[in-house]
Amino acid sequence: MFPLHDDNPTRIRPVVTIGLIVACALVFLWQLSLPADAARRAIYSLGVIPAVLIGPSHLPDALHALPAPLTVISSMFLHGGWMHVIGNMLYLWIFGNNVEDAMGHGRFAAFYVLCGVAGALAQSLAAPASEIPMIGASGAIAGVLGAYLLLHPGARVRCLVFLGFFMTFVRLPAALVLGGWIVIQLISAAGRPADAGGVAFLAHIGGFAAGLALIGLFKYRHVPFFDGRLGRARGAHGRRRGPWD
Repeated sequence: MFPLHDDNPTRIRPVVTIGLIVACALVFLWQLSLPADAARRAIYSLGVIPAVLIGPSHLPDALHALPAPLTVISSMFLHGGWMHVIGNMLYLWIFGNNVEDAMGHGRFAAFYVLCGVAGALAQSLAAPASEIPMIGASGAIAGVLGAYLLLHPGARVRCLVFLGFFMTFVRLPAALVLGGWIVIQLISAAGRPADAGGVAFLAHIGGFAAGLALIGLFKYRHVPFFDGRLGRARGAHGRRRGPWD
């Protein structure tokens, strides 16, 4: 099941969401432009390595580009392949605009970074000796998903569903789409060691939990929780619609 867009309009232009997508796309194109060895060195230099971030290890001088704490930020703009970056940016495009709408540009930027930090720490604390670099915006975007779940659980999300050799489009409540997503992350994390490499499921869980915890602090006071009727109400008043509407 792949979400494609939601029916939830916005009042403001989501400039931070768009800026993050553009930045991640440009960084990924830069990664693709590098020779294989240089691309690998960039991942080790700019990705989060738990053993370096919170453990006793140190990068060789040739790979040291930033202080270890700053790699938590730089790692959010790197991705490991086309599907990785496309999937992350799709989720950010669908759900980020409404969360940005709920808190404004500056607070959304801070919220996004804090959720990404929480995701990186969750993965690192679970495997502090791991020397596998962690890259991607997934932890930060997971925080956006957690916030959206509390803000708009009743919003409808148009999804592409594969049924064997057939595919169809369905409109599902965001609570089902995002609730199903986090359940998959929890099951996947329980089924593999934290230092096994591959998908950093604990980063997803940590970012999602941070989004749930922080949304109450970052959203505007007048923005309610559990507002399943927001999309229809705003559409009826003719306010600006979101980029997918």
